[in-house]
Amino acid sequence: MSRLLLALLLSVVLTPLWAMSVVFINPGYANEVYWYTASRAMQAAAEDLGVQLRIEYADRNYQHAMAHVRQLATLPKAQRPDYVILSNEFAAAGEMVALLEQAGIRNFLAFSGKGVGAAAVDLGRPRQKYRTWLGSLEPRAADAGYLTGQALIARARAAGVPRIAGKMPLLVIGGDRSTPTSVLRLQGLYRAVREAGDVVVAQEVMAAWSRERAAKQASWLYRRHPQARMVWAGSDQMAMGAMDVWRQRGGQPGKDAFFSGINTSPEAMQLLTDGQFTTLAGGHFITGAWALVMLYDYDRGRDFASEGLEQERPLFTRFDAALARRYLQRYSDADFSSIDFTRHSKALNPSLRRYDFSLLPLLPEAAAAGVSLK
Repeated sequence: MSRLLLALLLSVVLTPLWAMSVVFINPGYANEVYWYTASRAMQAAAEDLGVQLRIEYADRNYQHAMAHVRQLATLPKAQRPDYVILSNEFAAAGEMVALLEQAGIRNFLAFSGKGVGAAAVDLGRPRQKYRTWLGSLEPRAADAGYLTGQALIARARAAGVPRIAGKMPLLVIGGDRSTPTSVLRLQGLYRAVREAGDVVVAQEVMAAWSRERAAKQASWLYRRHPQARMVWAGSDQMAMGAMDVWRQRGGQPGKDAFFSGINTSPEAMQLLTDGQFTTLAGGHFITGAWALVMLYDYDRGRDFASEGLEQERPLFTRFDAALARRYLQRYSDADFSSIDFTRHSKALNPSLRRYDFSLLPLLPEAAAAGVSLK
């Protein structure tokens, strides 16, 4: 009996009286591979850190995203989360942050920040115009377009694809024209095109991140530009839609036409190992998990402001077949429980001075083998 009482007493003493609560408004679908993977990584980080995490899906619908935020803002004060993580999909961050500001709910932008130039939403600086907007963490999205564009062009050049007036025609399938990540990925691609000098963009279309829509667009793009043998896409799903149609036409991706994509779905990674994809960029799905680490530290007095309030990090890795195989061996089931996210918290590791947001913690075998992840 005394041992039982001692065990109960210890459990009370060692269990925190409260836990930090976070809601993530996921802009995608629950069964959408990229956003599902991002959620799984966040759940793994939350379990390690003892964070109460709830994920609400907006199903790629602006109105649904706004409805989730409105519902949170109208909750009784005792039921509101401590923090809300948002993504600036649909360029809706301004409205969402304003609603949360009125409710006094602290918030953070992850995956997509406020944007740049004419496409930027008017948020001002974090903690100024909107005091509850704490900051942002986003992958350096232009890297994804640049890295995949470079590799795609090099492969097509080596294969001797057909040229028009001395230049290789390129078909471009983007996501949309408003989401910062989409805009920046395209900027990275066009940088690679300018540097190449022997490439011309035959046509650019937007497929709204949909495999089905990309397939429909690819069908008429191939008819309109019969000499084009390069297809750059802003996501793996859109790239695979274009590949589906190429196969239906009797083509062989990776042999008579070359495709690049962004993200790390198991299907796309397998196609990369098979040689059908020329290149993929990914790893940025971990952004939400790192955002949780940053908020956890902020909540415990280690403000991430020391490294910047609006952080843009090189979170993309260009995958080749060897690196894709390593990734599939470890994470094909999107189980990230083997990662110890507590090791990356400054609050839990006082000697830690800078965050390491590279892919190295995810693929230690690659690091040991000397694989470059940037």
